[in-house]
Amino acid sequence: ITQRKAAADEIQYLAFYDALTGLPNRLLLQDRLQHAIVTSKRNNKCGAVLFIDLDNFKIINDTLGHAAGDILLKKIAIRLKENTRDSDTVSRLGGDEFIILLEELAIDTADSAVQSKVFSEKIIQTFELPFNIDTHQLYTTPSIGITIFKGEDQSVSDILKQADLAMYQAKAAGRNTLRFYDPKMQIAVSSRVKMEINLREAIKNNEFLLHFQPQVDDKGHCVGAEALLRWVSKTQGMISPASFIPLAEETKLILPIGEWVLKTACETLVKWEKLPEMANLQLAVNVSVHQFRTPDFVDCVLAIIKSTGANPANLKLELTESLFVENVEDIIAKMTLLKEQGVSFSLDDFGTGYSSLYYLKRLPLDQLKIDQSFVHDVLIDANDAVIAKSIIKLGQSLGLKVIAEGVEYLAQKEFLFNEGCYFYQGYYFSKPLPIDELEAFVKCKVNTG
Repeated sequence: ITQRKAAADEIQYLAFYDALTGLPNRLLLQDRLQHAIVTSKRNNKCGAVLFIDLDNFKIINDTLGHAAGDILLKKIAIRLKENTRDSDTVSRLGGDEFIILLEELAIDTADSAVQSKVFSEKIIQTFELPFNIDTHQLYTTPSIGITIFKGEDQSVSDILKQADLAMYQAKAAGRNTLRFYDPKMQIAVSSRVKMEINLREAIKNNEFLLHFQPQVDDKGHCVGAEALLRWVSKTQGMISPASFIPLAEETKLILPIGEWVLKTACETLVKWEKLPEMANLQLAVNVSVHQFRTPDFVDCVLAIIKSTGANPANLKLELTESLFVENVEDIIAKMTLLKEQGVSFSLDDFGTGYSSLYYLKRLPLDQLKIDQSFVHDVLIDANDAVIAKSIIKLGQSLGLKVIAEGVEYLAQKEFLFNEGCYFYQGYYFSKPLPIDELEAFVKCKVNTG
């Protein structure tokens, strides 16, 4: 009977408490949160839920092993308990996620928010001290999402979702910080989910097309164009790239989209070879960081060139500085292989990121592209003017062509020309055009000299 009772007690304990840390688990937390909601209605006081996620916990597991990770979680549980009141609940949802339920806060929501903020900042400070595990001193930081509740008819799951959303906002803000839930966040998330579904459908239904913005030399002759992706939704019409490109990057849908862009661009080059005025134009294609870092990127590009019959000398891949933050040697190797086949490279948005001059001189580049943010105010902002001049001089010293994007006025073009930049792109010359309008634009330029 004693053994049976002990086993029953053990089962009861495991049903409501986390086996590793001894903290209340999700089931017990939900029960206490439900009780807290009822109490809040009765006494008209606020409560708060803090969703805590450890930053970069996976690195500790991967480097020191899961045993060390488990010890760290136990120590974090103890530290959290030491810094909360007896009336508060510290629970572990699983993995490296913890929830703190604060009850009996102020009557006023704003005052309760201040109390929650002060408490959360205290928690963040406690993580500044190391966690001693064997011979190691480990450091980790928390991202904390906070939501306040007060007597409303909110469900437990809704409150936890709100805190979860706020936590992800803290992650996005740079980690080791806190963020409050805002109803606008829920709208944004719902909109994002809907757009992701639509984007996947767009890939299946081939709802994309390319527009082309001419690139001209100092005499106004068209020397090439940049291929720009457009999404024409069957239900919403034209959707701004600024809306869907970041989502495509985040969800890795940029991989199939990027492959479609590259294939379509190469097919366009083949078509242009049959038109005398278009045959020598270079077509620039933007390549995503995710796309370039795939192991088979070089094989994919070469296969597309071969299957379409495009001339690789007329294909220019535009890369951004963010690509060179890590694994530079692999990137240089890929660029070199493609360069050997005739493909050229342009470094897009140059000056907005971080480029090591040591690596820059080793990259098989053909062109630097001055970002439009510098070109826009080049006539009125001394700093932008200095940056533009420096990029032009750097390009000249490295033997690279320099092109400026975002040129909207003649005065900007003349400034750049006087500094030694002889290639331009922007609305002063032309907006992005559908393919037939681009061909008419080039033909007009040829006929008018």
